[in-house]
Amino acid sequence: MDQETLGSIVLLAIVTLISVVQNAFFANKVEHESRHCNGKGVQRQGSSYFDRVYTANQNCGHAYPTFLAVLWCAGLLCSQAPAAFAGLMYLFVRQKYFVGYLGERTQSTPGYLFGKRIILFLFLMSVAGILNYYLVFFFGSDFEIHIKTITGAISPLLLIP
Repeated sequence: MDQETLGSIVLLAIVTLISVVQNAFFANKVEHESRHCNGKGVQRQGSSYFDRVYTANQNCGHAYPTFLAVLWCAGLLCSQAPAAFAGLMYLFVRQKYFVGYLGERTQSTPGYLFGKRIILFLFLMSVAGILNYYLVFFFGSDFEIHIKTITGAISPLLLIP
């Protein structure tokens, strides 16, 4: 792979690898809590704390493929840096959701809602990249610079709760 191609995906790869480490942390937390409650391997019955850990892990796992798909689509089709920034924000929010779910379930709601907003942003970046591709293909109009400027300017707004 040449340096230019690598440079266009390295941030996305870093965010993906960080998300893998986070998934391993969540799975380790489930395993630890299962052994702590039952003294055996991973089992689905246990304390209410184990149930919360297990459910939080499952909820995070269900959204993970969607996150990876929109992260890579937004980064490849639109702009890598804002997509990677949004991906890091999503991982932070997912951590907040996981930890919030372990307390009162209402503590996880802000993380959940914030995560949905980040997924929407990545989805819209992907759609903008696809639309730009077809505008270039059919009409010869390239709006890539404008789209990158807009997504770069909007991505810090993700920090606003």
